[in-house]
Amino acid sequence: MTAPKISVAMSVYNGERFLAEAIQSVLIQTFGDFEFLILDDGSTDSSRAIISSAAARDSRVRAISRENRGLIASLNQLLDEARAPYIARMDADDICKPKRFERQVAFLESHPDYGVIGTWTDDIDEDGAPYRITAADLPTTHEAFVQAIENEAPLICHPAVMMRREVVLAAGGYHAAFRHCEDLDLWLRLASMTKLASIPEHLLLYRHYAGQVSSRHAVEQQIGAAIARVAYRERVAGRPDPTAQITTLPPIDTLDTLFARAGVAREVRAMVAQALLYSPVAIRGEGFDLLLRHLAEGGSREGMWRTVARLIRLGEPLRAARLTYALLRMTPGQSSEQAEAA
Repeated sequence: MTAPKISVAMSVYNGERFLAEAIQSVLIQTFGDFEFLILDDGSTDSSRAIISSAAARDSRVRAISRENRGLIASLNQLLDEARAPYIARMDADDICKPKRFERQVAFLESHPDYGVIGTWTDDIDEDGAPYRITAADLPTTHEAFVQAIENEAPLICHPAVMMRREVVLAAGGYHAAFRHCEDLDLWLRLASMTKLASIPEHLLLYRHYAGQVSSRHAVEQQIGAAIARVAYRERVAGRPDPTAQITTLPPIDTLDTLFARAGVAREVRAMVAQALLYSPVAIRGEGFDLLLRHLAEGGSREGMWRTVARLIRLGEPLRAARLTYALLRMTPGQSSEQAEAA
């Protein structure tokens, strides 16, 4: 059998709500030379039936079903089973615009030095209506991509990317330790191996809703993202990357030992604290203690008073009071121990 140009890789876990629309948006692409690998990761809803129905209607769909193993295992399995030189990622809750694949294949064919090409997106809510967010446009050149890494700015939209399979496999695929931020870790590792950017066209509708991973696992996601960025800087500096062989991320307090230098744990807490300030789930949950620890270490108070007000609006007056106390007991740059001594 002749290999297709693209292998579309979609992992599904209980995705029945938006799945049929997501599948259909792939099947109507103007560039049709693809196989569509849809892996059902042990769903307990009607996802498997929806996938089976799509496979019965279109021979390009290849349904894969097994017990639940999680997204990273699913993505690596899809990489292994793909027959095409290009991998197009797609999520079960987003919508491709019809010319997405056409534009991305044309770019990769004319830019052999690029291993990953994404696209800009239009943001929608759970009902498909426009979802307003304030964010900079994703970088459209590799040089801008590298600068975005340094600025800790958004890099690329995972479900909108098309990748050269051989490049991703050479990088070791997705690393199990970076659960919920496996894509960021991959982009940071690939940045030293190939070029990455996004086409400045809005070719994917990216959905926002309360049940998505970034809402449910905000703290774990941001801790992993911060550690991935520290590991990137280690590699750029020519130092060994101690995260390369681990399968789970260690507690923050052990990071100085892992990276064999002082200050890494504090650096990670500072990055995570700023990232969590605007996450209601995080500040009402385990992220709150991390914020207090960050302040106790003399961390930046930027945005903290607004977070006090946000906690009050969220019905968390005791947490608002605790954060207020932590802010009042020290001056900027002063740790809680220094405040006690004073």
